[in-house]
Amino acid sequence: MSNVEDRYKIITQDTVELLTSEDLRARLAEKAELKGYIGFEPSGLMHIAQGIICAKKIRDLNDAGVKMVVYMADWHAYINDKLGADIERLQTCGKYMEEVFLALGVDPSKTEFVYASKLLDTIDFWEKVLRIAKASSLHRVRRAMTIMGRKGGADSDSSKFFYPAMQVADIFQLEVDIAYGGMDQRKAHVLAREVAEKLGYPKPIALHTPLLMGLQGSGRMDYSEAEVAVDEEDARLIDMKMSKSSPDSAVYFHDSPDDIKRKLKKAYCPEGDIRENPIMEMCKYIVFPNFNSVKVERPEKFGGDMEFDRYDILEESFEGMQLHPLDLKMAVAHYIDELVKPVRDYFDKNPKNLEAVKKFEITK
Repeated sequence: MSNVEDRYKIITQDTVELLTSEDLRARLAEKAELKGYIGFEPSGLMHIAQGIICAKKIRDLNDAGVKMVVYMADWHAYINDKLGADIERLQTCGKYMEEVFLALGVDPSKTEFVYASKLLDTIDFWEKVLRIAKASSLHRVRRAMTIMGRKGGADSDSSKFFYPAMQVADIFQLEVDIAYGGMDQRKAHVLAREVAEKLGYPKPIALHTPLLMGLQGSGRMDYSEAEVAVDEEDARLIDMKMSKSSPDSAVYFHDSPDDIKRKLKKAYCPEGDIRENPIMEMCKYIVFPNFNSVKVERPEKFGGDMEFDRYDILEESFEGMQLHPLDLKMAVAHYIDELVKPVRDYFDKNPKNLEAVKKFEITK
């Protein structure tokens, strides 16, 4: 694909923030193939907010001529006390996450899986970490520490302060054009853009997809024009997102069809209210980007089936109270199960890493 605007449209669809459109267009005009990355802490079983949204965007980026790196940040997860800070467990979890992405259709010929262990083994990486730290105030680094998904200073031990500089060094060491992540990663990406100007590195383009709120519906961050969110909003962002620490707030790839129905049936979805509604978010950010239309089955006595080919039409029907929450929940459960099924089927045949991660979660 050679047309800049066509590539731009594919890269930016279903995203909530781009820093900046001018930078992306210029880079697309300059290069036939770009390089991008998304980083993950291998920290346990994956839920759909991580897998489905990110896998779809990785495929989009591949389609637009972006060679992607899926970066398994094993030592970052170690710093963040994940899975008992056991590096072997963390790397096994990374292998499990690789399998999830491949089962979701990520093309291994266009996507490389890289572990932090590989980058951290070079003096060049640590030189970058020190240069980044020298170019950043302690206050600025502390403000970026919310990327770890923790409230407060997250300074129970001093290793936590290495984390933001390491994440920025990842971006420069991998030599990426696009740093992609959820909105919880924007502070690290903004820090990378700031530091790049000071140190003479190419400034990375920052691309962000939404965080899916937990099924209990606990508020939502306002994705505004602000370059850096205030601390109160950071805390709210951490509270609202779908979380592994609260299993019923998330749908996992190992959930059965009955599990999915049960969880969605209990989900927060007040009739006619589209604000801070996790079921509506699933429709907007997971269902419609992956299906051409959505059918809601209903008995004839309640008006019969409804079918929607655009999210905004579904939203209008729900807000107008023409569509009952329970009917919508059961329809969403069906489509979510369709998306989860290939992953579930894969691990039915290849259970080794999944079973290991399940044991890690029990014993951590």
